[in-house]
Amino acid sequence: MKAALINKYETVKQWIIKNGLQSLVDVAIFFAILLTFHFLWRQVFVNYLTQMEFYHNLSNFFETQVFRQSYWFNVNVLGLDITAVDNTMYFSKHGYIAITGGCSGLKQFYQWILLMLLFPGPWKHKTWFIPLGLIITHAVNLFRIIGLSIVLINWGDYWQWSHDWLFRPFFYIVMFMLWVWWVEKFKNKQKAKN
Repeated sequence: MKAALINKYETVKQWIIKNGLQSLVDVAIFFAILLTFHFLWRQVFVNYLTQMEFYHNLSNFFETQVFRQSYWFNVNVLGLDITAVDNTMYFSKHGYIAITGGCSGLKQFYQWILLMLLFPGPWKHKTWFIPLGLIITHAVNLFRIIGLSIVLINWGDYWQWSHDWLFRPFFYIVMFMLWVWWVEKFKNKQKAKN
């Protein structure tokens, strides 16, 4: 039975290669890893992690960093009139943006690390590509908060829609683009050498 399964696996693998469908398989693996982690995060990790002091400290650290950096940019680059209290930016006559645990970017950090650890490719490149992805993910998070600040001031009625349907998915678009870069420049080149 084991030999029959291996034989079927090899037959399917050869058919995929013959028909040039490896890219679709890679995309399916990407989404399977991301969706599995998303489900586990919501159903398991959040309940477990929120009970750990380490998680709270890390979450608080990143909340504070996201707040300070986006506040600095909003005030010093965009010249916005903001009053800061704790991790909340109050925009005169427009409302506020509170930076909470969900704004810290930790979920996306964990997703990126897990994706890269599970996805095939040379480890010597993963040692620098994973941290690069984390830096880019943090930059995207700052872009998200700054973008939401602009939406709040100019199109306040669209803030919630922009938060849920524009800026949140942007994380995953950037993550997908980083992953495509990984597959094209590192994973597939490793296969070609073998």
